[in-house]
Amino acid sequence: MNIQYIKVGEIVNTLGIKGELKIFLYTDFPEARFKKGNQLLIGTIDQPNQIAIEIESSKPYKNMYVIKLKGYDNINDVEKYKNLFLWIHKEQQEELTEGEYYYHQIIDCKVRTIDGEELGFVKEILSTGANDVWVIKPIQGKKDILIPYIEEVVKDINLKEKMITIQVMEGLLD
Repeated sequence: MNIQYIKVGEIVNTLGIKGELKIFLYTDFPEARFKKGNQLLIGTIDQPNQIAIEIESSKPYKNMYVIKLKGYDNINDVEKYKNLFLWIHKEQQEELTEGEYYYHQIIDCKVRTIDGEELGFVKEILSTGANDVWVIKPIQGKKDILIPYIEEVVKDINLKEKMITIQVMEGLLD
């Protein structure tokens, strides 16, 4: 049996001395994902290890989340988890309606214009409040391309081919 996992956050730092952790989000549903009592796994960027943890509490913090793990009450208990990642079993995902996607489905998709020009691939998603912004690692050039996830720009998402087609608005690629 092949169990699949989904990365839902990165532990970027500690906060205070009571064992709280700052989490950079890889999930659209932080309030559900980091709800009290939820089980997560801690692991490397490539795969979860079998360090199972339980959420004691969580709260939004700037553009991140702060979580407190059950049984970890001191900064010294959690310091070792900095720069590691939080994972869930794929079965823990909620069902989405048509036209909704998980971050992990969009990240690494190729991006091309409606004219067929390949721009690069989605390397990151920024949650800005009004709409998500997709960070595109370009094929040519060094500067990332920022694409707003709005109907006027994103025209097609083909998850089977891992291909996104966009309409380039004036100034979008400048």
